[in-house]
Order: sequence, then structure tokens, then C-alpha cells
Amino acid sequence: MNDSIPSHFPVPGLASLPDDVRERIEAVQAKAGFIPNVFAVLAARPDEFRAFFAYHDALMEKEGGLSKAEREMIVVATSAANDCEYCVIAHGALVRIYSKRPKLADQLATNYRTAELSERERVLLDFAVQVAVDPASVEQDDIEALREFGFNDDEIWDIGAITAFFGMSNRLAAVTGMRANDEFYLLGRLPREKK
Repeated sequence: MNDSIPSHFPVPGLASLPDDVRERIEAVQAKAGFIPNVFAVLAARPDEFRAFFAYHDALMEKEGGLSKAEREMIVVATSAANDCEYCVIAHGALVRIYSKRPKLADQLATNYRTAELSERERVLLDFAVQVAVDPASVEQDDIEALREFGFNDDEIWDIGAITAFFGMSNRLAAVTGMRANDEFYLLGRLPREKK
């Protein structure tokens, strides 16, 4: 890691980090080919880094229920509502990859209401954005509407939890001045070269 990582706070060098934090970052770097700035910036506070990524993984890496694409769509639509450039760009790349719909992330970032969505995706994002921008308005009827549309209780909880977690993440990105890595802008836009 280096001084070119945008942050309002000092970004620690990789060698100075606790072993488990450094190993997690190196594993991500090996898989992605770069270190996402969120890992570099949050590494300044190792205990919070561990807690943040443990909860992130519990929400975003779990099997069953919402698809990976649906989970990432929640992040992009709600992060757009929260004006979080980092999460819109970084998770937009994941929307493109998981959904295999190259235009979708840009549509969600601009106005999810006009995006090319299935009825299920629209209902999912309507609720997520409601939780993001007007959580006090959520009532039993909103939960029942999701159930009637076929969402089970675990999926509904996940929609709310992902929205809440990334609300925190959006605010951390703002406080730290975090910016998306250049690499995120192109991910999922072009077919991968076969090796």
C-alpha cells in the first residue's frame, strides 16, 4: 500500500499490519489483482477492520436466499441514494460481474426506478431504498408485501441488514475520503480474455 491511496487519514503500510489483516489483504490482492482501497483505508484500525469484514462476509458471502447479484444491486441502489461514490463504483463492478448485465450498474446508480429490472428486483430495491432513506416509514405492511411477493423472512432480513451495513459503509467512505480504485471502473464491462 502507498501514499497514493486517497484518504483523509494515514493509510498504513502492509508490512506494519497484524498478520491476519495483512494476510486477508494479500489474499484479496491475489484474487483481484489489486488491493481495493476499502481494505487499505480500514486497515488503519485492525479491530474494526476485522469486525467490518466479518459482518460483510456474513451478509454478502452467504449461500442461499438472495442471489449475489441481488445483494450487490441492493448495495448500488442504496449507496446511490446515500451519494457514496466508492460503493456505487466498486459494487457496481460486482453487479456487472454477477448479473452479466453490463448496463445494469450504471442504471442503478443513476435511477434504479428506470433500470431494466424484473418485477422481483424492483420490489426488492423499492424496499431497500425505503430502508436507506426513510427507515422510520417501514411498517408491517411493507414486510407483508415482500412476503406476498415470495420473499421469505431470511431474505427480508438480509435486505434490511445489507442496506443498514452499507449505510454505515457509505458514511465511513465519506468520512475517510475513500475513492474507488481505477480498476473497478472497467470490471465486468468487457468480456474476460480466455487464458
